[in-house]
Amino acid sequence: MHKEPPISDVLIKAEEYFLPSVSIDNVIFGFHENQLKVLLLQLKKNNKWKLPGGFIFKNEEIEDAAARILTTRTGLDKIFLQQFHVFGGSKRTPEQLVKEMFDIEEIKLSDHTNLLERYLTIGYYALVEYDKVKPHPDKLSIQCTWCELNNLPELLFDHRQIIEQALQAMRLQLNFQPIGYNLLPKEFTLKNIQSIYETILGRKLDRSNFNRKILAYGILEKKEKHFSGAAHKAPFLYSFNKKTYFKALQNGLEKDF
Repeated sequence: MHKEPPISDVLIKAEEYFLPSVSIDNVIFGFHENQLKVLLLQLKKNNKWKLPGGFIFKNEEIEDAAARILTTRTGLDKIFLQQFHVFGGSKRTPEQLVKEMFDIEEIKLSDHTNLLERYLTIGYYALVEYDKVKPHPDKLSIQCTWCELNNLPELLFDHRQIIEQALQAMRLQLNFQPIGYNLLPKEFTLKNIQSIYETILGRKLDRSNFNRKILAYGILEKKEKHFSGAAHKAPFLYSFNKKTYFKALQNGLEKDF
């Protein structure tokens, strides 16, 4: 795997290391306290927030670049990554915001042509198990941390649009991708998986109807133990039957929630 050069070299020799005018932004989703969250970076320069992203080395596969960025920010590897859209609006990377991001007071355009050009970014969404992530900021950022989807801070460029587009992509692929399998811990409650579906679909679901339909797939295995964190009657825990689940995904989970 490629090792990123010092930020000073990135600024001065971007055209030497990376593909010109192309970048990657990862929308990294995690599930915690019955909420879907996204991993964000807060910049040192202006305290604004952005998605974990980066450039693509000239001799690097695009998928490898996305995986490298994910591993650098989370400490995890071999994680589910799905390319979902290319963002290329003519005004998506204003010059002043780029200068702020790299903390450049005075810039010679001839020295940093690639950095100030219009950038296309390839969007990937990643599904990770929240408790296994060790967030790590990049050299431009104060912190790397989880944020609630329904309470996002001010984001740079078109990164809010990228997150919204990632959710739309997951909504379309919900019945064909192992979304719950990658977000949930090994054992979980039916309420946990319902919360994921509700966030992605953008609407509330009837509890009894959801439980009946999700159990009808035959992809869950009921455990003999209960969830210990419940205040009242503790619900049963479940786990995915991996073989049955992935087989069902090949044809798509066809029931409408």
